[in-house]
Order: sequence, then structure tokens, then C-alpha cells
Amino acid sequence: MSKRLTHINKEGQPGMVDVSDKASTIRVASASGKITIGIEIMKSLSEDGYATKKGSIAQTAIIAATMAVKNTYNTIPLCHQIPITSCKVQVDPVVDGFDIGCTVKTNGQTGVEMEALHGVSTAALTIYDMCKALSHDMLISDIQLDKKTGGKSDYER
Repeated sequence: MSKRLTHINKEGQPGMVDVSDKASTIRVASASGKITIGIEIMKSLSEDGYATKKGSIAQTAIIAATMAVKNTYNTIPLCHQIPITSCKVQVDPVVDGFDIGCTVKTNGQTGVEMEALHGVSTAALTIYDMCKALSHDMLISDIQLDKKTGGKSDYER
């Protein structure tokens, strides 16, 4: 069974999906990712309260992720502008970097998967930016959708 791409019309042209006939429902999506910085740098950062000259790494990444979630439609061309009713971001230091999680909620006609993924990606990029003076040998990885509920179908990794 072949699935049709919903953002491509019969003529093969891209377009925003028409969601005007869809019911508004509560929709939640969670995504996660990781940025690996290195054990030695993380030891040094822990001694400084996980802050750089630019400020708190976690707090800055959380604010950046929240801003990204609210502006996903400005970055991903075919995303809808939707009301975000909740955005929770976690930035947790681990031995060699930071684990990042983002959960987004709306009561709307389309899901928030892209918003959650965008939040994680932006948090990781913000951490990279804050730590690049220490090293460029960082790896952003494992960005993935973990769970979504609401709409036509639910998903869990």
C-alpha cells in the first residue's frame, strides 16, 4: 500500500494541507535529542554551574527552544501557524553532554510534531553556540519524535 504525501497535490506541486474541515482536538507531541560535548568539557562546565560567558546553558537553550516552537511556521515552509497551549523543555546535563526533551501541546486542527522537533533542534544548536568557544568537536544527534497523541492516529517510539 502506497501512502500519498499530503503536502503534494495531484499536479506534483507543494502546498499547505487544508485542515479547515478537521475537528479541533487536544494534540500533544514529544521529541528528544542529544548534544555530545565531551567528558572533560562537561566537567569544566559543571564546575561553573553549566554556564558560559553567554549565561546559563540550560536556561538559554530552554528559552530558545520555546521561541522556536512558537515560530515553527516561520521556519518550516508548509507548517500551519497554530496556537501553542503548552511547551515544556528539558535540558539535562549528562556525563558527556546534554539530553534534550520538548513536549508541545495545542487544541487545534493539526498536530505539533514539527514544533516539538524544532524545539529540540534549536535547543541543541543554542548549546552548540554557547559552547563553541570551548570546542567545535560537538555532535548533535538522535533527534526524534518520541510520542504524539490526538488527531487521526497516535504514535509512540
